[in-house]
Amino acid sequence: MNIILSKLIKKPTDIVSEFGEISILFYKIILSLSKVIKNRRQVLFQMEHIGVGSLPLVLIIAVFTGAVAAWQAAYQLKGIAPLSFLGAATSRAIITELGPVLTGIVIAGRVGASIAAELGTMKVTEQIDALESMAISPIRFLAMPRFLASIVMLPLLALFASFIAVFGAFVVSNYFLGVSPAVFFQSVKQHFLLYDLFTGLIKTVFFGGVTALIGVHNGLRTAGGAEGVGNSTIRSFVLSAASILILDYVLWMLLF
Repeated sequence: MNIILSKLIKKPTDIVSEFGEISILFYKIILSLSKVIKNRRQVLFQMEHIGVGSLPLVLIIAVFTGAVAAWQAAYQLKGIAPLSFLGAATSRAIITELGPVLTGIVIAGRVGASIAAELGTMKVTEQIDALESMAISPIRFLAMPRFLASIVMLPLLALFASFIAVFGAFVVSNYFLGVSPAVFFQSVKQHFLLYDLFTGLIKTVFFGGVTALIGVHNGLRTAGGAEGVGNSTIRSFVLSAASILILDYVLWMLLF
């Protein structure tokens, strides 16, 4: 009984402790942003790695997300509203929700896990200790460029994904559901709100930041050799995906 109680008490304590560590990491990264010009090469490299490197995967997922959204919207509108509203229904869902969230989860899997694996490997092979011995801050040299690149590139990826997904929805609507291009895009135009696009992009800034923070945090606290690197990688993706969904709910309540 005492063992069970100790585990129940320890778990919330660990969560609070880890949240505190991530908050301190975030504070240190914010302080190191003053050195962004000095580390511009690392920032640009990470932007290329996170943004350009993720484009093919985001493209494929966005096309099929839009296609599925069109079928789902047509099914839900059947008997309730005409298919002329299909453009509005799919585009608003994609711009405000599907595009940002799915792009965030893709980046959590591709980039967040990659950050944890890369920094975890550096940690267990004592490369980070070597940086510190040369008076190079791991936060400034490793964490800050990844964080900054994530919050800059994820909104751009989400914007790209949203447009591609709307195109995927148009293809299904036109070729399979009989909605003409004029009707589809007129519906999109009539019900498009700039605020929807703005809120979707605001979400992705938070998604990118939390993904980078969790990846860096798990990478820098890696221990236990190759097995520890694997555990940090898995943990980074799981926590990032869960955090994105929780943040999505919170931001939805605040912004809409």
